[in-house]
Amino acid sequence: MAALRESIFPSSLGDVEVRRVEAHPSSLIELQAPAARFEWPGFARDHGETVRRLLHSQGALVLRGFGLDSPEACERFAESLTGGLLEYNERSSPRHSVHGRVYTSTDHPAREEIFLHNENSYRTNWSLTLYFFCLQPAAEGGDTPVADTRAILRDLDPGVRAEFEQRGWMLQRNFREHVGVPWQTAFNTTDRDVVERYCAENGIAFEWRDEGVLRTRAVRKAVHHHPLTGEVVWFNHATFFHVSTLPPRIREALLACYDESDLPNNTYYGDGIPIEPEVLDHLRERHRARLTPTRLRKGDVLVIDNMLYAHGRTPYAGEREVLVAMAEPYRDGQVLH
Repeated sequence: MAALRESIFPSSLGDVEVRRVEAHPSSLIELQAPAARFEWPGFARDHGETVRRLLHSQGALVLRGFGLDSPEACERFAESLTGGLLEYNERSSPRHSVHGRVYTSTDHPAREEIFLHNENSYRTNWSLTLYFFCLQPAAEGGDTPVADTRAILRDLDPGVRAEFEQRGWMLQRNFREHVGVPWQTAFNTTDRDVVERYCAENGIAFEWRDEGVLRTRAVRKAVHHHPLTGEVVWFNHATFFHVSTLPPRIREALLACYDESDLPNNTYYGDGIPIEPEVLDHLRERHRARLTPTRLRKGDVLVIDNMLYAHGRTPYAGEREVLVAMAEPYRDGQVLH
């Protein structure tokens, strides 16, 4: 794949300029369409496969000047490059559909940071490609930072990496009304039998508790091989979902109401043993050390290989409209069709 990276890095794709944007500590690729009105359907038809290969070798692309100004156009564009879009299932983040399978990137409050993470890495299946469409940038803040998961893994203390490679990680969730995402929303159903079948088919242990609370536990790998490049990546939510990563005021409020085992989300080693505080500090520091701020302009599209790059969001002020679409499903070593 290293040779492929250089061989498929063109200076242009038709009228679209391709350039490497150097930024510490990661390098993003920018595709700049011409200033005149740009007809992207022809571009997608003629160069879509090259764009896809460029994405999955480099990890992240910023597309500018493509004239995508509505959810409908965003949907058509994503489908033209990578096929049908995916429904957001086994939900963990509050978001809603804007058009078909184009969603708000998140409905989290504007004042909150969203820590770096890889979409749906707590599941047995996930999308390889994410699209972030910026229809309206925030007046202040609201960046979409990214970080190379290959670099994060290389930076980890060898002992920390070995522990996670051997033990994996576990996500425990408690679904209840009014705190976090209720199970009806997370699993897109009100039928408990449907939830139980889904859990059984996806390696999730479940337990129905008092007052309609559903507790689930899922043990997953922390280190993966990319299915297209073979590269080793740090791909998990072990840091993101741990209670210690929450903002202090939210963490303290939750712990004042619930025992740790009853929190909406929390993570452990795969054997259920708590992750040491110093290890979590190390993980957060390694993520932040690889963070590259990405300020999207109106009309920009950030396209991410979901396994090669983590993403997040900075707090913001003012109106902000960034939509997300997910494509290219992957599960257990094979691309799903």
